[in-house]
Amino acid sequence: MPAISPAGQPGIARDWFETPAGRAILDSEHALVAEALGSHPGLPWLWCAPRTPDAQVEGRGLCLVRRGDRLEGPVHCASPLPLPSEAFGAVVLQHVIGGRGDTLGLLEEAARVLAPGGHLWMLVLNPLTPYRWRWRGTGIASAEPLTWRRRMREAGLAPDAVSRGVGPSWRMQAVAEVQDGPGVRAAYALRGQKRHLPLTPLRSRPALRLPAAAPAA
Repeated sequence: MPAISPAGQPGIARDWFETPAGRAILDSEHALVAEALGSHPGLPWLWCAPRTPDAQVEGRGLCLVRRGDRLEGPVHCASPLPLPSEAFGAVVLQHVIGGRGDTLGLLEEAARVLAPGGHLWMLVLNPLTPYRWRWRGTGIASAEPLTWRRRMREAGLAPDAVSRGVGPSWRMQAVAEVQDGPGVRAAYALRGQKRHLPLTPLRSRPALRLPAAAPAA
């Protein structure tokens, strides 16, 4: 089994997703990405991808492509993102997050710009798939869902208990079906929700009236 890179190398990841092996994963994920971005139609969406998407997604939104420590698209930026807080109903981070050594901090920034009640979707390579031999030696970060759930909680999100397995298991061809749990699929999707407790004032309870004391004999 290849070693898991804790830091990741976004530049190398971008180059690998340009290969037939990487494009097969992205093609498999497109329907899920479109579903995720359309889940909150009243608000715009934010989509961060490892390469320029081949197909467009309907609705109002902003698509940015990660290139090293910067994001490129309609705006060119680094971290912190020049985007308003709590402005997006859905955010998709598609293979753009590294490990602890990733200085861009996209997970934390994505949580900041996500509106209360909105959902953040992460698409991550699966370290337990046979497909991992196709990115072996590239330095691309991959980790099991437990690691990313912990990081989501640290960012203030509530992750789903079950992730979704996407992509092929070995052959370099797109697979449209999505399954519960990563299994041996090449990648998996993990969703988290931003929850804010409403500041509802509590009603004051009436004071408890004690019965009058009986007179002493």
